Amino acid sequence: KKIAGTAARPRLVVTRAARHVFVQVVDDAKGHTLASASTMEDAMRKAKGTKTELATEVGKLIAQRAKDAGVTEVVFDRGGNRYAGRVAAIAAAAREGGLTL
Repeated sequence: KKIAGTAARPRLVVTRAARHVFVQVVDDAKGHTLASASTMEDAMRKAKGTKTELATEVGKLIAQRAKDAGVTEVVFDRGGNRYAGRVAAIAAAAREGGLTL
């Protein structure tokens, strides 16, 4: 099934690699990225903790950046990854940060 975001409810895309996670809020109607966060950022690279703990921090960060961009509701796109571990941690932290998934 294809997941698409709209201007009213953009798509929260989670891309998971072996070491890092990348999260974007994308408006598919316009083809624009509204907010993004990843463990590749300087502040996140210096942070200590497990991969799941860092994913939780990325989830909080994307929630804050999305709210700054005026987004409160998103469609969650896990990118074919299982909803467990880091993917679930990002979703939980985003919900805790104020996003509606």
